[in-house]
Amino acid sequence: MCFLFPGVNETNTAGGCLATLGMSLKEQQLSWTDDLPLCQLSGVGTATNCTYNSDIKGKEEHPLEDNWLKFSRSENNVFLYGVFNGYDGIRATSFVGQRLSAELLLGQLNPEHSDADVRRILLQAFDVVERSFLESIDDALAEKASLQSQLPEGVPHHQLSSQYSKILEKLNTIEREVSGGAMAIIALILNDRLYIANVGTNRALLCKSTVDGLQVTQLNVDHTTENEDELFRLSQLGLDTGKIKQVGVIGGQESTRCIGDYKVKYGFSDIELLSAAKSKPIIAEPEIHGVQPLDGVTGFLVLMSEGLYKALECAHGPGQANQEIAAMVATEFAKQTALDAVAQAVVDRVKRIHRDTFASGGERSQFCVKHEDMTLLIRNFGYPLGEMSQPNLTPTSGGRIYPVSVPYSTQSTSKTSVTLSLVMPSQGQMVNGSHSSSTVDEVTPTLTNQSPTMTLQSTNTHTQSSSSSSDGGLFRSRPSHSLQPDEDGRVEPYVDFSEFYRLWNMDHGEQGSLLAAQ
Repeated sequence: MCFLFPGVNETNTAGGCLATLGMSLKEQQLSWTDDLPLCQLSGVGTATNCTYNSDIKGKEEHPLEDNWLKFSRSENNVFLYGVFNGYDGIRATSFVGQRLSAELLLGQLNPEHSDADVRRILLQAFDVVERSFLESIDDALAEKASLQSQLPEGVPHHQLSSQYSKILEKLNTIEREVSGGAMAIIALILNDRLYIANVGTNRALLCKSTVDGLQVTQLNVDHTTENEDELFRLSQLGLDTGKIKQVGVIGGQESTRCIGDYKVKYGFSDIELLSAAKSKPIIAEPEIHGVQPLDGVTGFLVLMSEGLYKALECAHGPGQANQEIAAMVATEFAKQTALDAVAQAVVDRVKRIHRDTFASGGERSQFCVKHEDMTLLIRNFGYPLGEMSQPNLTPTSGGRIYPVSVPYSTQSTSKTSVTLSLVMPSQGQMVNGSHSSSTVDEVTPTLTNQSPTMTLQSTNTHTQSSSSSSDGGLFRSRPSHSLQPDEDGRVEPYVDFSEFYRLWNMDHGEQGSLLAAQ
């Protein structure tokens, strides 16, 4: 089943319903999705891109290019969420959000479908959206080619005489309309089973409340030039992956998969890094990760655009952004009473951390000159909301997560601290765009770019913990026996606060030094 937007001509194919877009972007935005019920169990926060100058005043370089969706179809017990990270314009993200919804929420899914059926439908949906988007710009690309044929060959545009100014103006207008692409990550819940489909560099985290704290699992892998599976795929196409890894970007992007971007899809033979490819190297085929049963789960799902976790990595260094963001979300769950407020508070906090790091002039300020658009979508699974909004509980304000558990007040609540563990997906061989073994119950690979003071070790359940023993990590092992108080009524500490005090002193100067000395 497919849906025809107003002003779209139908073309039937084996892949589904393709469409040739015959409307403006403004008309696209007036679609049936405006009438779909929004999921009330989710919240979204956003922030636009920002570049700082010497006086720490930020400037927006381009309009917000991220997009998101959060719909529910209660009659089919289907929930669909998505975060889309666009570049070089908003056309791709707007198109992808609407068409993916059309390909997944118009009766294609029902409770009787098997896991294999769901995977097939997800793969087909992405394929239809990719081909539909590229078809939607065919006429514009044909007009562009016609205009270019009217220009003298071999003469750079800036050297052309004024008689060609109108042609150049039209070419620039067309280029703005058709350029750009989108990275997409969607979360589909059907019959309390979670499926993740990903193209690009956005992330999905499943955060489960356990007796040991909050278990944080990244459900997808980043499609970048550092992904060994992606490098192997590119090598099979005849490309020099060593050079690709060294350069790090393809067509201006770190991602090896995207929807749209006609330049790398149609013109890859003109790009030096990709010119030897036997077929399209940058693809829109999603990796599908799942299935995650949600029966009895208490926690929350996080979908975030690359801009959010990259901003935090720029400020604090790579390797711990997932844990930090999960901790921030848990913190805001306790403080806020609405899910949109939770998501927006986390985005605002990351933005503030990034800005403050730039303003500090410290060693990481050079990495925080700018950040891209940020989007955070949270789906709640019964996690307590607003526990600290009571008048007698006043959480400490501040813009930084320190790498130890710090109570908000002396009065105990269930959210005074968050214990985190991290699970990363395997980068095994892919089958039909999905991992052949991508469940949580797998051996987890060693993480790259880890903090030198923290090693994440697999346990018998293949859950990696952010705790470590006496190897210089942030947390010492909790003793298995009961600790006996000394003559002053104190017990031997099992948390190393040295890193906490180091960061605290950086932010608070002499006041922090006095605290550390107490």
